[in-house]
Amino acid sequence: MNEQQRRYFKTKLMSWKDEIIRQTRETIVGLNSESSQHADLADRATSETDRALELRARDRQRKLVSKINAALARIEDGSYGYCEETGEPISLRRLDARPIATLSIEAQERHERRERVYRDD
Repeated sequence: MNEQQRRYFKTKLMSWKDEIIRQTRETIVGLNSESSQHADLADRATSETDRALELRARDRQRKLVSKINAALARIEDGSYGYCEETGEPISLRRLDARPIATLSIEAQERHERRERVYRDD
């Protein structure tokens, strides 16, 4: 991977991270402003369900931010773009579609097949 490609992925990852952080801040502001009491139990239940779903989505995104940070660290140490399992380069198309990928397509498929076998037991 050349320097221009590393810069491209670093910019892409940083933009993605910034967008997640912006959305998280908006969620926090929204949740704080929505702390109104509902007279109707059904409205309150709906509101609580919506809040729970929003918080679950933000938790997933929090985990995603840590994966983005790990990918940025790999860019800095020079290991970005190489499969953690085989050491082979990960295709640029895969990295463009999933910039936090740590496995090549072949290694990911093997990993998923093993998961399926153990899950079926």
